[in-house]
Amino acid sequence: MEEKVTHAIQDEYPDDFSWCYGCGRLNEAGHHFRTGWQGDKTVTIYTPKPEHMALPGFVYGGLIASLIDCHGTGSAALMLHRKNGHEPGEGAEPPRFVTASLHVNFIKPTPHGAPLKAIGTVSEIHPKKYKVETEVFANDELCASGEVIAVVMPSTFLKK
Repeated sequence: MEEKVTHAIQDEYPDDFSWCYGCGRLNEAGHHFRTGWQGDKTVTIYTPKPEHMALPGFVYGGLIASLIDCHGTGSAALMLHRKNGHEPGEGAEPPRFVTASLHVNFIKPTPHGAPLKAIGTVSEIHPKKYKVETEVFANDELCASGEVIAVVMPSTFLKK
């Protein structure tokens, strides 16, 4: 049985903030990454599609970078949402984050056909700035790692 995220922070984002190619639930062409809690860690699980191939048998690195990026901003939103006294599924609108910095390490070729599991550790740098360290596994093997510095989305990002 494949693991899945039951209560994802992305499910709580208002429609105006749900268009990201990586994690936006309203972007029909997007990946629809979903990030939730797994104990004190964050988790995103995603199975690459055939078009996410780099070479036969291996996942395109850009997809892995996108996974780490959206996992990072979703993880930061989870952490601040929890700090504010809320959890996904309770109906409270969570904060929305954007990426200030993204660093990806490709540790070994990532096999295509297996679910990818991103596991994150979140630490607060500033009340509106979080660091998320992520490891990406395929078949329980570490394939990539990364770090995202995520900041609370400025109000100037809203379309007026």
